[in-house]
Amino acid sequence: MTNKDLDLKFFKKKLEEEKATLISELKTVGEKNPDNPEDWVAKPTQMNATGADQNETADGYEAYGENAAILNELEIRLGEVNAAIKKITENKYGTCEICKQPIEVKRLKANPAAGTCIKHMK
Repeated sequence: MTNKDLDLKFFKKKLEEEKATLISELKTVGEKNPDNPEDWVAKPTQMNATGADQNETADGYEAYGENAAILNELEIRLGEVNAAIKKITENKYGTCEICKQPIEVKRLKANPAAGTCIKHMK
């Protein structure tokens, strides 16, 4: 099977839905970087700096660290989804980045942003 045999509308819809979900999730833990609109930064936690004790300050830093870790994973996935959407527009979707063979439909259904076939999964 070639990527011409794929239902590209189906996969594009799935990818667009996932992209919207990812952006929504990113907004809960981060915000757009004002210096680079393609980048996200973790939201600082709200705390009263003048009245905060050491435990509150530590909790604030811990929450910020958790937001940053979650944000990083979401950004990576968003990049994968955006790359897959771009491949659809360039008619390169569904081709393994390593062996250049078609990616199995069952793999794409499980992960529409997959860039490799099952044999070359990371």
